[in-house]
Amino acid sequence: MSSHPETAAPRSRPAAALVIGVLAGAIVAVVALAFLWPVATSETGGLPVGVVGGSLPTGADLPVDATSYDTRDDAVAAIREREVYGAYVLGGATPEVLVASANGSATVSVVEGVGRQLAAATGGQPTVTDVVPLSDDDPTGAGLSAMGFPLVLGGIVGGVVVSLLVAGVTRRLLALVVYAVAGGLLVAVVTGPLLGILGGHFWLEALAIGAGMLGTASTVVGLNALLGAPGIGVGAVLTMLVGNPISGASMPYQFITGPWGSIGQYFVPGAAASLVREVNYFPDASSLHEWVVLLAWIGAGVLLSVLGHFRSSTPVHLPEGELEHPHGAHAAVR
Repeated sequence: MSSHPETAAPRSRPAAALVIGVLAGAIVAVVALAFLWPVATSETGGLPVGVVGGSLPTGADLPVDATSYDTRDDAVAAIREREVYGAYVLGGATPEVLVASANGSATVSVVEGVGRQLAAATGGQPTVTDVVPLSDDDPTGAGLSAMGFPLVLGGIVGGVVVSLLVAGVTRRLLALVVYAVAGGLLVAVVTGPLLGILGGHFWLEALAIGAGMLGTASTVVGLNALLGAPGIGVGAVLTMLVGNPISGASMPYQFITGPWGSIGQYFVPGAAASLVREVNYFPDASSLHEWVVLLAWIGAGVLLSVLGHFRSSTPVHLPEGELEHPHGAHAAVR
């Protein structure tokens, strides 16, 4: 009876294990830095506001950038069009502070804080009017602010699934369109009728959500077609670690250090977050910028997919039995 020695399981070298552990820790540190840096370095300044019936104190270091309006109605219209995030109606015993809670708690806090400073000069308290309130089912706006990350993640997942499971450029593009329509409708149902986070126009919400997810998914699919498997990683990093932290989804983009907040509005996460907020709460606001940005990313993804298709269209030699012949060709070969 012969015995066979057991084959030892392969093991990594200790040095390789150490290097991989260090690299994994470094990746976690980079991810943490990408997400926390905008929050840690944000500064409450330059927030656009309106002023009616006077002017803000010139000597005070206020975190707002004021624009004068002739009447209260003009200021209210500017808020609803998202030209300003709030306004101060001066000239009375105490100022009236116009806020829009749909812009997020961070903006309301800054606008009300400046209003209290203005009222302190007269020893009173400002009157606060919410011009664009949040949904009753999302009174703090936490749900609306939290929507950005699921949409980004959903777009990446959709792009990865299409890249790995669908072959052929036209079939991939078809899958992306179906994904965007289905995803937009289903997410709109979840965030609207089911949870009550969104309460605007359902079909516009679905269109905006679908466009946001399609912008990310088409980019991932296009980069995969052009670069192969590494393209999926490039698309995910570009969206998750670059675009998402500077999107301004949870704070005004004006608070993000340097020009990064403005730059973030040209990435899919920033444009999508602004568009979803506008179609729900600010129908009077112009959303041209957001639509142009999303359509540009979608178009770029489609272009990359087509370029990748032609780039990889090299002759492949298959066995005779796997070739598709025209009708009657086999008889001729005989």
